[in-house]
Amino acid sequence: MFRKILPTFLLSLVCLLLAVGASADQNRLAVTTTNFSLPQSEELVYQAELSRALIRGLDVAEFHLTANRSEESDRAGQRNVGARLNLHVEAESKGLLRKLFGVRFHQQIESTVEPGSFLVLKTKKLDEQGDRRRESETLYDRNAHKLVWTERDPNDPSRPPRVVTSDLNEETQDLASLIYYLRAQPLAVGQSFEVLVNDSGRIYHVPVKVMERKKIKSVLGEIAALRVEPEMFGDNRPLRGNGQISIWLTDDENRIPVQANIKNSMGTLNIKLKRFSSSRPNRSH
Repeated sequence: MFRKILPTFLLSLVCLLLAVGASADQNRLAVTTTNFSLPQSEELVYQAELSRALIRGLDVAEFHLTANRSEESDRAGQRNVGARLNLHVEAESKGLLRKLFGVRFHQQIESTVEPGSFLVLKTKKLDEQGDRRRESETLYDRNAHKLVWTERDPNDPSRPPRVVTSDLNEETQDLASLIYYLRAQPLAVGQSFEVLVNDSGRIYHVPVKVMERKKIKSVLGEIAALRVEPEMFGDNRPLRGNGQISIWLTDDENRIPVQANIKNSMGTLNIKLKRFSSSRPNRSH
């Protein structure tokens, strides 16, 4: 179960953020606007620890999230097609999880986004679990309002690809792009909402609640943060069974996801920001 939950942390980060905020007076609903701007470049590194029964703080995985802007040309290299936001998400097992239990996984997600409209243009994904390896690509046909997901087995090129086609809503995000899309929204304690998330060609409607605001300790120091709970577990959800996900993000213009907790029958997964660096464009541009 945790082999699927760990990479899906990024999905959780994304789902939580879409539009609710926090005020110091939690009995009063208040919306705060954010001056969040998409980064010129950014890197976030997270460490995941597992606790279950007598096991406490077992180092199990590391996550890397990077973003950078670029100017792209058409295939002939003749015409500038505009700015692109390139997102790269990587999750890999490590520590005693690999040494003692032999659990090995590695996932990469590459997402290309048009930063002005925040429409996803293309998603590529690599999924490695032990000897199993899968590569997939999602294309977004805005004219036909269709999303086409294709998965291939590079270990068996003769195997027919899996293809899933779904109706495409303009608001649909992938697991990487949604992180930034949601960080740009105003937030307010007490609100609930729904986000559309594409995973493996299927569109999930994920309810989200913003629960509270309080100060927490993090690698950034003691900060005011918002706790958001996306309902990721259950029928017609990305994760099966029962469980709970809480995600904390800074209550400032950067909306940095600093911490997450995932609880289910397997135990508790604690995910914390280890390192953060960011460069943002001049706001006058």
